[in-house]
Amino acid sequence: MAHMVYCVRNKREMEGLDEPPFDSEFGQKIYKNVSKAAWEEWVGRQKMLLNEYRLQPWTPQAQQFLVEQMEEFFFGEGSALPSEYVPPAQ
Repeated sequence: MAHMVYCVRNKREMEGLDEPPFDSEFGQKIYKNVSKAAWEEWVGRQKMLLNEYRLQPWTPQAQQFLVEQMEEFFFGEGSALPSEYVPPAQ
């Protein structure tokens, strides 16, 4: 049976992640409150942030920035897009 959560992003009961994304208290918070669909949305946002800000994901500064953005994305007002960001044409 699938792990179900009340998704904080989509505001409804949805299928949750198969396991916590991190071995931490924050990873548990995501596991208990974020759906697979919302997580996929975050993965896309994270890619965009890495590219737009030209972040090196292995650096502590980039990791801290991404955790802050993730916290805001799921549990805050939503992370802001970079001011220079232009969405790709559909």
